[in-house]
Amino acid sequence: MQKEYKTITEISGPLVFAEVDEPVGYDEMVEIETPNGETRRGQVLESTSTFVAIQVFEGTSGIDKQSSVRFLGETLQMPLTEDLLGRVLSGSGEPIDGGPEIEPDEERPIVGAAINPTAREYPEEFIQTGVSSIDGMNTLVRGQKLPIFSGSGLPHNDLALQIARQATVPEEGEDASEFAVIFGAMGITQEEANEFMDDFERTGALERSIVFMNLADDPAVERTVTPRMALTTAEYLAFEEDYHVLVILTDMTNYCEALREIGAAREEVPGRRGYPGYMYTDLAQLYERAGRIEGRDGSVTQIPILTMPGDDETHPIPDLTGYITEGQVMMDRDLHSQGYEPPVNVLPSLSRLMDDGIGEGLTRGDHADVKDQMFAAYAEGEDLRDLVNIVGREALSERDNRYLDFADRFETEFIDQGFETNRDIDETLDLAWKLLSMFPKTELNRIDEEAIEQYYHEGAETEAEEVTAD
Repeated sequence: MQKEYKTITEISGPLVFAEVDEPVGYDEMVEIETPNGETRRGQVLESTSTFVAIQVFEGTSGIDKQSSVRFLGETLQMPLTEDLLGRVLSGSGEPIDGGPEIEPDEERPIVGAAINPTAREYPEEFIQTGVSSIDGMNTLVRGQKLPIFSGSGLPHNDLALQIARQATVPEEGEDASEFAVIFGAMGITQEEANEFMDDFERTGALERSIVFMNLADDPAVERTVTPRMALTTAEYLAFEEDYHVLVILTDMTNYCEALREIGAAREEVPGRRGYPGYMYTDLAQLYERAGRIEGRDGSVTQIPILTMPGDDETHPIPDLTGYITEGQVMMDRDLHSQGYEPPVNVLPSLSRLMDDGIGEGLTRGDHADVKDQMFAAYAEGEDLRDLVNIVGREALSERDNRYLDFADRFETEFIDQGFETNRDIDETLDLAWKLLSMFPKTELNRIDEEAIEQYYHEGAETEAEEVTAD
């Protein structure tokens, strides 16, 4: 039942405080009508028997104590239908692409429903992104949450678009589920929004995508709604329509800044660096909506993207995200300055579920063994670079020089593939074997001998010796 009051007592930032004579439900939707007849939407953020705090999605400008507050008796709902594919929506779920109004098959609360842990199906199936540094070294698995840790000025948006464009699920036969991408942008500039839309339309990726767009000049409060709208839509497509859904959320730092702004307006006692003490719980409520459910064909996989303030991995946002998610893909400023695209540093990157999603039968040899050998060789080459700065390359052995050459070629041939190149997993592993064949077979001590005999590139070792001699 709707209740209406004209009892606004205070307006603070994005919040409106009003007196009530009976309790109002938490998260209940609110309409605020200004004296000039304009209607704003809001949501109950805090409720007692005598007052409520309301966060206003469209901003509080123009609202005063003469405005009326109407409580609608329901929570915020997302209209859901398979026809949302190909549509562009605002951060609060309103169509902004000039298309028709949404005619939903059903509506669901955006807070979602927690997946019963006993009903979760363990993520074990590979998603191909077409990016070698991810597919080959930090594989994404269906139902996983694998964030990208970036920094200001790094091309994380280009990587996000590349993944959205190229991501596929390997063929499973006639009954394979369809693949969809949901792209949730929070606090981005109009220029970035134009780049995103131009790329989606140019490549045709929009046909299998749903875009939620919250711009930098949109109210910060809307940013707290955008990822929940995106994930509610993903859950519907995955668990009702049997899609494999990849959800890309950028930038989670802007989302957390919105939480901090709202917390300051509520005069909450701040936690680390001014962020709310409940930020861990809030982020977990979003990230834990990824997964698979037993008996359902679809899945929800998440790639949240965040820019680390000051490139600080210990900042609360990447720190808490790392606790909740199953690894991270690290973008590197040094690789970016050298012109590598995408500048992914595989050494501090990690996919905790990778070994469950790769192996024999899927790829050339045992993918896990090949990955381990590549990591070991690149790490040794990186260590030797520090030594070269002290003693010079001439003081190193032939073996050491070969590892230095491997590190250089690994970056220029494996990492630096460009944002327009789409490599399938076989191409990625063929390239890995070509690089590993720079070494004598005796150096490949992490790979099964049978795989070495089958995939080793004869002659590559001699070529590497000639390069080293030159």
